[in-house]
Amino acid sequence: MKVYSYMIEAHIVRKVDGNIEFLLLKRSDKDIYPGVWQMVTGSILSGEKAYEAAIREIKEETGLTPLKLWVVPYMNSFYSRYRNHVCMVPVFCALVEGDCDIKISDEHVEYKWVNKSEAVKSLAWIGQRNSVEIIHEYLTNEINVLNFEEIKFK
Repeated sequence: MKVYSYMIEAHIVRKVDGNIEFLLLKRSDKDIYPGVWQMVTGSILSGEKAYEAAIREIKEETGLTPLKLWVVPYMNSFYSRYRNHVCMVPVFCALVEGDCDIKISDEHVEYKWVNKSEAVKSLAWIGQRNSVEIIHEYLTNEINVLNFEEIKFK
């Protein structure tokens, strides 16, 4: 069995009154997993780096440009029975302005800003819930044992 990496997962966060909020998007009924709440996800295009895909997908799905982007020291994965392979999914965290204007794509029908607990309750997959926990811990602890690499771009 082969292992591939052709998708990204990007969690968009903002700080409001000292609290971390996560942006969740509700999938439309047109696609796979209708009505499921998720973060930004998408494919890595040929010749594109994973972090470039994250920035592009964030812009396409929300209209936002991150202030900061970090590599989260965590990888999600899934098995595709149709392709008979494992896909490794790099995870990113994007910080945006607190009062940003969201423009969701037709892939989604709704969005909401939620705290960590609500994000964990809303997400369907345990790996995505784990990502939220790791990101929240990193952004709220003064002393971090985790090392999030910041990606400089613009």
